[in-house]
Amino acid sequence: MVRLIMGLKGSGKTKQLIELVNDAVDNEHGDIVFLERTAKLTYDIPHKVRLIDASQYGFNGYDYIKGFICGLYSANYDITHIFIDNVLRIIGRDVDKDAEDFFEWCENFGIKEHIKFTITISVDINKATDRIKRYF
Repeated sequence: MVRLIMGLKGSGKTKQLIELVNDAVDNEHGDIVFLERTAKLTYDIPHKVRLIDASQYGFNGYDYIKGFICGLYSANYDITHIFIDNVLRIIGRDVDKDAEDFFEWCENFGIKEHIKFTITISVDINKATDRIKRYF
């Protein structure tokens, strides 16, 4: 399952994401991963969540982030939820067909491995394509 939170900067996406992380910690029975561009949310995310500062890894595209997610999962089969805050800024891209393909990959990987994904992107919600709207 993929849930996409989309909106312009300052629209409350990260605050909503933090609330969803806290809810997941309280209600899910697996390990939770939170991937963000920097470590600015260190004190906002519960210590039970594996917080990953993407700036330490040099993400440069969707293939890299897919490989990273696969590596995380291969090292820990107990992961049940992956949160990604502003995936477009992590890899330095705009929303495009590749972003749509990435969300679809997350959906398929999540179904296969029983992982939920919650992802934010900083884009005007009115620019959402039909493929992106599937994940609202």
